[in-house]
Amino acid sequence: MRTVDVIVLGAGMVGTSTALQLQRRGLDVALVDRRQPGEETSHGNAGIIERNGFLPPAFPGDAKFLLNIALGRWPGANYSLPAVLRLMPWLMAFRRHGSRTGVQRLAHAMNALEAYAAGEHRVLAEAAEALKYYRQTGAISLYRTEAGFEATAAERHYARIFGVDYHELDELDLNELEPWLTADGCRGIFWPETESVSNPGAVTKAFARSLAEKGGEIMTGDARRLTRSQGGWAIATDKGPVRGRAAALCLGPWSMDILKGFGYRFPLAVKRGYHQHYKARAGAGLSRPVVDAEMGYVLAPMEKGIRLTTGIELAERDAAPTPVQVERAFRKAREIFPLTVPAEPGAWMGSRPCLPDSLPVLGAAPGESGLWLNFGHGHCGFTLGPVTGHILADLITGVPPVIDPAPLSPLRFL
Repeated sequence: MRTVDVIVLGAGMVGTSTALQLQRRGLDVALVDRRQPGEETSHGNAGIIERNGFLPPAFPGDAKFLLNIALGRWPGANYSLPAVLRLMPWLMAFRRHGSRTGVQRLAHAMNALEAYAAGEHRVLAEAAEALKYYRQTGAISLYRTEAGFEATAAERHYARIFGVDYHELDELDLNELEPWLTADGCRGIFWPETESVSNPGAVTKAFARSLAEKGGEIMTGDARRLTRSQGGWAIATDKGPVRGRAAALCLGPWSMDILKGFGYRFPLAVKRGYHQHYKARAGAGLSRPVVDAEMGYVLAPMEKGIRLTTGIELAERDAAPTPVQVERAFRKAREIFPLTVPAEPGAWMGSRPCLPDSLPVLGAAPGESGLWLNFGHGHCGFTLGPVTGHILADLITGVPPVIDPAPLSPLRFL
C-alpha cells in the first residue's frame, strides 16, 4: 500500500490548488478523483479571478421579476419545480443571510480572501508554466438601465472601504474599453484588479501536471470508498490502495455524497450552469470578460471563442441537462455584441456547490481526526481555490494561517 502525508479528494481548481500548496510545504500528496483533473466544474466557468465579488447573489423579491423567472422570460435563471420545493429551506436560509449583517460579514470575509487570490494564482501558475493563460485586463460589469447601475451602490461602497479600484462608465467609456460592444444607454463598472484566464480547464490541468512533475501522485478513484485505516485514511485507486496520514475533501458539489456517511449535515445546495462557445463577426472581439448583470450571463474571451456562461439553474445535480438558458442568453447577448454561430456542437453543463451564507467550509472536520474540509465555494471556486488551498495547507502543517479562517469554519453549521 502506498502511503502519503495527505490524500486530496477532488481534482478541480480547489483540489489541485490544495494539493500544490501542501506539496510546496514539503508534504507527499496523492490527488484522487473519479475523472481526470479539471474536467468538472473547473472546466466550464467564466475564468474570472474576482476582486469585486463582495455581495451574495441577489435574492429575487420583486413580484414582476419573480413572474419573469417563473415564465422563463429571464435568461439568468431556470428551475425544476420539484427541485425548488426540495430546496425551499435552503432558499429561506440564503435569504436570511442576505440581511445587512449577513452581507457585511460576507463582504469582509470575501475581501480578505480576494486580496490574496490573484497573487496565489500567480505563484502556482508560474510554477506550473501556466502564466500564458492569465490576463490582467480587468473585467466589466454592464448595466442596461440606470436602475440596474444604482442597485450596485452597496458593492461600490464596499470597494471604497476596502480600497479596491473601480471606474464608473457611461456608454462612451464602455466603447473605449470594448469597441465591439453595442452599449447605447448602458452604464458599467470597470474592475481593473479583476483578472481572467483564456482556458480555466487548461489551468487546472497545468496545476495537476505540476504536482505530478514534482513527485505528487494523480490517481483515479471513488471518494465514496474513503475509509479509516491505521489512524489515517485509505482509498482504493487505479494504482492500488493508498493510505494517507490525513485526507482533505475538496469535492465541490459531490462533497455531501461522502460527508453524509460520516454523519455531517452541511446545508450544501447545487446550482447548475451552462456554457457554450460562439464565433464573433469577422474582426470583432473582447479583451476582457463582460458581465451582463441585469440579464444574468457572462461573455468571456476564450481560446475556443467567446464563452457565454449562464446564470443559475435550480435542478437536481444529476438530472439530464436542460440548456434552455443558453439560447435565451444568446439572444440577449447578440443585442450588445456580434456573436454569430456556435463554435462547438452543444452546451456544457456543470454544478456549483453553494452554502446559504455564500462562503466555503474550510477547516478540520469536527470529530474526525485527520479529515480536513475545503468545499462549497459557490460561484467563486476558480477565484478562491489557490487561496483557500493555502489556508488549508497552513492549518494542516500547523502554520499560522495567512488569513483568519474563522468565518469559514465548519462549526458554523453544526
